[in-house]
Amino acid sequence: MPTELISRAQAWLADDPDDATRDELRAVIDAAATGVPEALEDLADRFRGTLEFGTAGLRGRIGAGPNRMNRAVVIRAAAGLARYMTDALAAEGVEGPGRVAIGYDARHGSREFALDTAAVMTAAGHEALLLPRTLPTPVLAFATRFLDADAGVMVTASHNPPQDNGYKVYLGGRIVGDEGQGAQIVPPYDAEIAAHIAAVPSVASVERADEGWTVLGEGVIDEYVAQVAALVPAAGAQDGEAGSSAGEVDSSAGEVDSSADAEATEAEAVAARRAATRIVLTPLHGVGGETVERALRAAGFTDLHTVPEQAQPDPDFPTVDFPNPEEKGAIDLSLELARSVRADVVIANDPDADRCAVATVVDGAWTMLHGDVVGSLLGERVAERCAADRVPNQVQVLANSIVSSQQLAAIAARHGLSHANTLTGFKWIGRAKDLVFGYEEALGYCVAPQLVRDKDGISAALLLADFVAELKEAGRTLADAIDDLAREYGVYLTSQVSARYADLALIPETMNRLMSAPPETLAGSPVVATDDMSQGFRGLPGTTGLHLAAESGARVIVRPSGTEPKVKAYLEVIVPVEGDVYEARLEATATMAALRKDVERALGI
Repeated sequence: MPTELISRAQAWLADDPDDATRDELRAVIDAAATGVPEALEDLADRFRGTLEFGTAGLRGRIGAGPNRMNRAVVIRAAAGLARYMTDALAAEGVEGPGRVAIGYDARHGSREFALDTAAVMTAAGHEALLLPRTLPTPVLAFATRFLDADAGVMVTASHNPPQDNGYKVYLGGRIVGDEGQGAQIVPPYDAEIAAHIAAVPSVASVERADEGWTVLGEGVIDEYVAQVAALVPAAGAQDGEAGSSAGEVDSSAGEVDSSADAEATEAEAVAARRAATRIVLTPLHGVGGETVERALRAAGFTDLHTVPEQAQPDPDFPTVDFPNPEEKGAIDLSLELARSVRADVVIANDPDADRCAVATVVDGAWTMLHGDVVGSLLGERVAERCAADRVPNQVQVLANSIVSSQQLAAIAARHGLSHANTLTGFKWIGRAKDLVFGYEEALGYCVAPQLVRDKDGISAALLLADFVAELKEAGRTLADAIDDLAREYGVYLTSQVSARYADLALIPETMNRLMSAPPETLAGSPVVATDDMSQGFRGLPGTTGLHLAAESGARVIVRPSGTEPKVKAYLEVIVPVEGDVYEARLEATATMAALRKDVERALGI
């Protein structure tokens, strides 16, 4: 009998503030004490260390024990964050309380975890501002900046399975004042907060207030919706610009009237094309549905069809195996509805609405677009607008993660903008200096960094809908726009190969083997560059990974997954378009098939 394990479990049980998880853990302890193998294994897993405070915060399975998401873990995390805020503000010479914005989604336990955080923050002397109800992550990220909060906490597990929950942390206000203001945490902040969490002696030692925090009204949500809708103005001039010179010179009155008439006519045309655009939406049982619809309607999109089976928040996600729009079958109901109503586009958000998936008709069939394709479409659109409105000597940056397509760099170059590669994750993309647009291939897009320094599936949905409306008015579709990109830049085709391991020790072994003996050719083309990314790559901090580039332009980046027991390989081939786009795409597809085989062979799968 593992008496030390039982003792640790009993000590945790005594400190657990939640009746439900205490009952759960007591049952596991009792079964383990009688020697039930499954119970012993379960108990060992629950106490196999503490849920690590890492990428943006915490994320894990809901349940009792330190290696699970529960009230005890959250209270400790909130106490550590509160102490970190106190120390960080003191180091800046700030007297008085810090300010923290707190949001939560509809997953199991989210509201309780948010209330515990508010109670801990209030007792620690900080000003806690709790969002009024279940809301998307981008609203909390926006509120952190809009309310000038020193920190933001979002209780969500994003697109993880139903049994998970998480705790995402942003810093801003008086703690982080550069491009990282309102962005997810990065080193050294994560380690510093983790150290404060580790120093919490017990849950019982953490003071929690019974009241004193502020439950925000609807105003912050109204402001978010209004500012997102303003990203696609009804006419060429921004609000307040049209007719601003009226009356300055009497002789110009006729010209001003003419300009105002033209502005009104343009606004009418914009309103008409948006009203004529039919959009199918799904929040995948998450919390984004209402906010997405509000933003779209505020901008004039009225022909909206939300998948009824997935419209309301449901923490069990009953119609999908995995609540991630990238997963096979996740948007099947959306595509069914799109066919029945003859929609122009399908837009799917993940459960906390920070990601956005897009489907359109390609070659006669409804097809979900790869994240790199959507990233390039949005990047081109943002770049065109930036180039048109550019101030001399102004630096404007398009950024994407190093594993995302190289096409964004070509787009930036063509429009005279700058480009930046970042490490994987929006905690890095959101920090790019002079950022005007950023994306990662996993369906994350930041189209308005002045509003949200994180991926935002709601503002991205609005820009995409506006693009579809313009294309439809011209008798064209997103598929045509993709062909336009190919004609201008060539065909950039990306894919991914993953190797999953039951034995985690095989992950570093695989990386070491590839580092010591990388492939000499990729899809028949000689490898001309082999880079160990742990030594730094293209100006980025060191990270475990291998970069391979072929003479043909094909590229492979191999890295361990940060969230799964996998080694992932990100593949890209580039084929110039000298004649027919279709032929170039066929060539790219054939090259990608050969490249996939080479990478699978190198990974041993």
